[in-house]
Amino acid sequence: MAKISKVLIANRGEIAVRIARACKDAGIGSVAVYADPDRDALHVKVADEAYALNGSTPGDSYLVQEKLLAIAKEAGADAVHPGYGFLAENAGFAQAVIDAGLTWIGPPPAAIEALGDKVKARHIALKASAPLVPGTSDPVTGPDEVVEFAKAHGLPVAIKAAYGGGGRGLKVARDLESIPELYESAVREAVTAFGRGECFVERFLDHPRHVETQCLADQHGNVVVVSTRDCSLQRRNQKLVEEAPAPFLTEAQHDELVRASKAILKEAGYVGAGTCEFLVGPAGDISFLEVNTRLQVEHPVSEEVTGIDLVREQFRIAEGQSLDYPDPVPHAHSIEFRINGEDAGRGFLPAPGTVTVYKTPSGPASASTPGSSKATPSVGPSTRCLPSSSSPAATASRPWNGPAVPWLSSRSRGCPRSSRSTVRSSPTLPSPRPTLTRRSPSTPAGSRPSSTTPSLRMPVGRRRCPRPRSARSSSSRSAASGLKSAFREACRSAVEPAAVAAGDEEGGAARSGAAKSGGAASGDSVTAPMQGTIVKVAVEEGQTVAAGELIIVLEAMKMEQPINAHKAGVITSLKGHRRRDRRQRHGARRDQGRRRLMPTEGFSFVNLAILAVVALIVVPGYRHLRGAVSARRRERWAQEEADYRAAVENQDPGQDHPPGA
Repeated sequence: MAKISKVLIANRGEIAVRIARACKDAGIGSVAVYADPDRDALHVKVADEAYALNGSTPGDSYLVQEKLLAIAKEAGADAVHPGYGFLAENAGFAQAVIDAGLTWIGPPPAAIEALGDKVKARHIALKASAPLVPGTSDPVTGPDEVVEFAKAHGLPVAIKAAYGGGGRGLKVARDLESIPELYESAVREAVTAFGRGECFVERFLDHPRHVETQCLADQHGNVVVVSTRDCSLQRRNQKLVEEAPAPFLTEAQHDELVRASKAILKEAGYVGAGTCEFLVGPAGDISFLEVNTRLQVEHPVSEEVTGIDLVREQFRIAEGQSLDYPDPVPHAHSIEFRINGEDAGRGFLPAPGTVTVYKTPSGPASASTPGSSKATPSVGPSTRCLPSSSSPAATASRPWNGPAVPWLSSRSRGCPRSSRSTVRSSPTLPSPRPTLTRRSPSTPAGSRPSSTTPSLRMPVGRRRCPRPRSARSSSSRSAASGLKSAFREACRSAVEPAAVAAGDEEGGAARSGAAKSGGAASGDSVTAPMQGTIVKVAVEEGQTVAAGELIIVLEAMKMEQPINAHKAGVITSLKGHRRRDRRQRHGARRDQGRRRLMPTEGFSFVNLAILAVVALIVVPGYRHLRGAVSARRRERWAQEEADYRAAVENQDPGQDHPPGA
């Protein structure tokens, strides 16, 4: 296969910056693409060339395959790198790139299609003799099949979207009565997020660890496991902390993870960089979860501990070169933190707002990977990737997510350093800064602690957590103290390490302090606690409801949030309207004002006519005013001269100066 000379980066933000820098290191040209709000983004500046996609949203820019292929042809690129997100796991786009005569830097379309379907992936894992928990071999047709599976294999069970990922379309049923509602919710989430609602069921592992392997596979059948990673610290099934290598694994567990990963990728005919994800139960049992057919957000921690540039390895594999080295042995320990736009005072609910301070970590063994060259002025509530633009329009629906990646020769030395390395920012409300709990100095390095799951410590001192809004207006010190104590306790329980990729809702939404009702109750009104989309209305006007009864289901932060009644009563009205933060409204008006003055908007005939009328009125008036002022000055000067002459004429001959001189 011919050597790659120029790569089109079909993405934006941090991963586009990462790929552009790898291209420069490898002596390969890079071509960036950008939507209108991203024209000043960092990835546009670091690439050798940049082309506009002529769109303001991902749907009419980064997701339009025809535009990307046309730019690749215009720029003379001979390869396409999808990054992560957008079209990275789209088998149709991969095939379109190949059909256009370009090199696809990623796995074959057939492998993307097979491993993107979780049911097909389970079949592949079974052929590869990978460890698996009991589950259905095909998608279920309704909640009745889920109930039958739960009766046969026991509770809890996980209802999972066959084409899902990232915690979406995932529900955990702990009793038979809740299965119909949870199945309906999982299908609804799956259709909204992935366009397909097929779901399958498997036995749910309580409180497992999420352990994954970073793999590379070439076109000659060689598979290398670069490192293991632990991603168990999650909230609402979204990763918060990733570290490499995965700690507290026995040698037998490590060997089984490596063996199963290589067998699965070989069985699927996989080529490129990918991640095999597993669950490790409290008893040490392992279960295959899924394969991510792309580079992941947390790939830097594997690079830090092995010295392997995964993006450049992707280039080599796409060129047909072989992986002529064994599985590397990690020489250090690396931890990545994701900083999200959340409101710690309301159970870490999504909190869009303005970033006022952005300080990158400094000092030895620290790194940050931003996707913007300056502080992002507007942040969104979701948890997905990294900041990709300085435009509010570009970040309104995504998180402000900045990873800090400290590394050191051992985990015990790296954990304390994480406190300094965390990126500090100020969204709408300051959030507590998570740091890994330091273990006792007496614990030998590498020994297994009493708990198999690492913990997350939340500094909840006075400067770390804001007081709840209700406490600010309270005049009673005792009431404020009680609220502060309750708030601190919510902070402590908000980030417990039980929410893993398999989906522990109790360790996610419930433990995060977001009460099951989720609503902000005030008198007889129930208000949604966050911005989102109403996907289900469970009541109607005039209906009598009991306390705790479901009213609506709100989709936000990539999850469905039930809003329940805070007390018994009768539904008198249901109103849904859009509410924006005050600063967002002011910012929108300010931006509108700026747009009216932008020369690119152009002037119409009416604008010119108004300017002419204003000039005809203002200019003569100004001239008249200047004339009047000048006339008064001349009159005053004449009067002063006359008074002086009169004084000189009346001067006494014995005086040297006139009076008043």
